[in-house]
Amino acid sequence: MTEQGAKPAAKKTADVMDYGGRPFGRLIPDAETAMICEQDPVIRDKVAGDLKKMGFLVAQPATYKEALRNMRFHVFNIIFVDEDFDTGVWETNNVLRYLENLNMSVRRQIYVVLISATLPTMDYLATFNKSANLIINKRDIVSMEKILRHAMSEHEDFYHVFKETIHKQ
Repeated sequence: MTEQGAKPAAKKTADVMDYGGRPFGRLIPDAETAMICEQDPVIRDKVAGDLKKMGFLVAQPATYKEALRNMRFHVFNIIFVDEDFDTGVWETNNVLRYLENLNMSVRRQIYVVLISATLPTMDYLATFNKSANLIINKRDIVSMEKILRHAMSEHEDFYHVFKETIHKQ
């Protein structure tokens, strides 16, 4: 009798699980993935086009809740976040706050690019302050691919040994 009572409870728990947050479904091993948290369609399309040319699979969540759900199931190689993505006046950017609070071993696997209307491109002091790896000003978005390739090359050189050690474990 107790076994029969336990089975429906287990089934009920399985029915509640939501796996809809997986951004890509089944992936090719070692596929490079990117997420773009940007609400301006011109900027989003430019960034997505450049990332696809660079060989990335791209997810484009519409809200911060969708972005957080995507990050719950997948560690992205690169995440673009507009400083005002899905925020109101004087609100905190929830995607950036989530990334700031990630475990350091997970955070070091993600390259975070902050898209800003006010901060200058490649301002390393501001990137440190904002817990990002790179800042691209919206005026410089036309040169995004060139800027990103240069910055990611520097980042790869700096973290090569660290990432190699993580993959061995």
